[in-house]
Amino acid sequence: MKEFLRFLSRCIRITFIGDWRYQLWMLLLTVLALLGLNAYCKQLVYGLVETGMSDHVSWGLYIANFTFFVGIAAAVVMLVIFVYVYRDDKLHDLVIFGELFAVAVIVMCLLFVTVDLGRPDRFHHLLLRFNFPISMLTWDVIGLNGYLLLNLYVSTYLIYCAYRKREPRKALFVIPFVLITIVWAISIQLVEAFLYVGLSARPFWNNAIIAPRLLASAFAAGPAIIILTLQVIDRFTSHHVPGRAMLMLRQVVIVAMTLSIFLLISELFTEFYAGTAHISSTRYLYFGLHGYDGLVPWIWSAIALNVFALVILYLPIARNPQVLSFACILLIVGVWIEKGMGLVIPAFIPTPLGEIVEYTPTINEVLVCIGIWAFGLLVYTAFVRVAIPVLSGRLTYDQPFASAFSEIPHAQSSHTSAREKLP
Repeated sequence: MKEFLRFLSRCIRITFIGDWRYQLWMLLLTVLALLGLNAYCKQLVYGLVETGMSDHVSWGLYIANFTFFVGIAAAVVMLVIFVYVYRDDKLHDLVIFGELFAVAVIVMCLLFVTVDLGRPDRFHHLLLRFNFPISMLTWDVIGLNGYLLLNLYVSTYLIYCAYRKREPRKALFVIPFVLITIVWAISIQLVEAFLYVGLSARPFWNNAIIAPRLLASAFAAGPAIIILTLQVIDRFTSHHVPGRAMLMLRQVVIVAMTLSIFLLISELFTEFYAGTAHISSTRYLYFGLHGYDGLVPWIWSAIALNVFALVILYLPIARNPQVLSFACILLIVGVWIEKGMGLVIPAFIPTPLGEIVEYTPTINEVLVCIGIWAFGLLVYTAFVRVAIPVLSGRLTYDQPFASAFSEIPHAQSSHTSAREKLP
């Protein structure tokens, strides 16, 4: 226990140390997080009137972000499957980066739920009325917190084993929890989908295809974010990222995004060709309704970004890391719009009484979201800052703390850099 506390102390200390780029990045994220906290304090004092939500549209930008990030957290399971199920130990570090990413993302999800509560001080009332196992919301609470603890345990254990220079006890500690994590990751995305589908008063969500659509888009955007993270790690640190890892993740993104677009086409054909009585929300989203078209530019922009990104990924030019990063950015933005604003908001328009009340986020609402995004990136950056020197062997229990800062020049690496053309 004494050595573990010493390990935690070193981890905390190293997050405050870095070159000017690292310090500037952390300063920027801290400022944005504080701006978001200030905006939330204003909302806490005056209430949800500071947001664009209303009695008609009761879920807005907060839940849209929550929906997006739950899928991103679940998508980390793809890295775990490749490394442990297919026994590819050379990509072992990817699992650690993925698990740490999942921890940061789940923290963001919990924060988005918290800021969406009008009275967070009354959160304990939810615990007193858990209504288990009937309520999907109860399953969502259990799923998110359980997934957070699982990823936190696995990543901490693996990093601590590297710090102690010993092999992880896979049979007892790693493999069982990793397999549980795989099942748990898929379940939190399914529970989120069932949470929407089960609301019978919102016909826009009463569609069985929502669950596979959410999984497909999540398994596209999640690995895309991991690709960008690995590009940054490979470019600005001494930690080598195999080009094979980028190729593997690119293939996952291609398959998942292709499936997502296919499911979207299937859903649109069913809705518009059949001309059901509950098509009003879908028509509002894609073409507008009675002169109201606030979401039309957003959803068509999302579809264009996703299709364009997928075309780039299919082409050989995507082997270039810069082109691959560009395609991943387009895809992430497209999925964020489609899974967020394109899924949550239209279900409330028109209302069950036929009224059309559009939703527009306020500046205060946007600042709160930016603050949570910044805090999540701040947490993940700190995690990566700790993981890299430990995994590279520069920060271990038998070495002085100063050895963690003796960065190895990237050009001296004997490996082929992932910044070169991918295989």
